[in-house]
Amino acid sequence: MILLRRRINFYDCDPAGILFYANIFRMCHSAYEKLVSTFELKKDYWRNDEFAVPIIKSSADYIKPFKSGDEINIQVSVSDLRESSFELTYKCTNQFKDFCAEVKTVHVFVDKKSWQKANLLSEIVEGLKSHQTASE
Repeated sequence: MILLRRRINFYDCDPAGILFYANIFRMCHSAYEKLVSTFELKKDYWRNDEFAVPIIKSSADYIKPFKSGDEINIQVSVSDLRESSFELTYKCTNQFKDFCAEVKTVHVFVDKKSWQKANLLSEIVEGLKSHQTASE
């Protein structure tokens, strides 16, 4: 599991002063990038000629609003791992440890030459397994 902490800025919010709904995905993607940085990879995950890992599904459940000035804590873990795809779950809390949102993203591994799904590289699987939730 990876933890990312971030402050909600005024520019992250909508006119009502709460986090604009789409910005939770941007913040969760930062947690995803932090997770990937822990992998021991031979190739650059983000910039290479062989593979890409696009998000094919995303969802968010908003429980309690984040407001400008709040601290957001995002815990990301691997909730599902398959041969060519994986799901990440992001649990988002505020500075008072109130559960505020849950985000899920599904990623698929594709070959850049054919743009067909392919099996995840073994070092990516190992990196993902090290962040897999125990109950999965």
